[in-house]
Amino acid sequence: MRPDGRIGRLVVICVLGVMIICLMLHWLEQRLVYFPTRQLVVQPDSLGRAFESVTFEASDGTQLHGWFFPADTNSPRRRFVVLVCHGNGGNISHRVELYRALLECGVAVFAFDYRGYGCSRGSPSEEGTYRDAQGAYHWLRKNGFEPDGIVAYGESLGGGVVSELALREKVGGLVIQSSFTSLADVGAELMPWLPVRRLARNKYNTRGKLPQIHVPVLVMHSRADELVGFHHAEANFAVANDPKLFCELEGDHNNPLSNRARFVTGIKQFLQLLETHRRQPARAE
Repeated sequence: MRPDGRIGRLVVICVLGVMIICLMLHWLEQRLVYFPTRQLVVQPDSLGRAFESVTFEASDGTQLHGWFFPADTNSPRRRFVVLVCHGNGGNISHRVELYRALLECGVAVFAFDYRGYGCSRGSPSEEGTYRDAQGAYHWLRKNGFEPDGIVAYGESLGGGVVSELALREKVGGLVIQSSFTSLADVGAELMPWLPVRRLARNKYNTRGKLPQIHVPVLVMHSRADELVGFHHAEANFAVANDPKLFCELEGDHNNPLSNRARFVTGIKQFLQLLETHRRQPARAE
């Protein structure tokens, strides 16, 4: 009886140990995936142009906040709007130069914060970010933008968000900037000593979704990206359906505008592709 008792206690201790490790990894994952900040470091009027501070709701009632910048009234691309789904750190106020560059291309821009970021309520989660992007999309639809004029732009983590948005809603195009094939893939590369793929709750599986998406795709990435390797962009581009473009950026992960002219040229070329695509008859399913 005594040996069996010792074995039983050992089994219980091992099971409890594994459970504690799993709980610690899940706790750690939440803090490694999402780095929200609440304080807005600049205001939208810093761009020196018209804007609207927007409050809207996700489908579960979470109140969200964003900034809408209309295109120039005389722009031939004023019916296009870039819906910016930002990365996992900071909030919408940390990306005003991105909005400036996009607005330079003649389109409108709508940037919003996921739940738990900036002035948006709640706390972030994978499904939550998907619902938040849908909420922003529906705000644009209610304000007169047609689906084929909505360009879903995903920066880093946002690449995983927009790939899901393109499955849930009809969009005109998809931009995946400095993003990964899946969160589990990049996590396994950064922490090879942990069973990331087996235990990760947050998937953001962009590469798995791209073959199901049939809108024009632009992949933008820098070879100098020290966080998400260039091979992630190459793998995403390989599985994306035509028509598609690849724009090689310069600079590190958090500086896609290191070569601003190259970035703007890439966006403008993609907009030209979208304009051509809009004039073509719908693809037979």
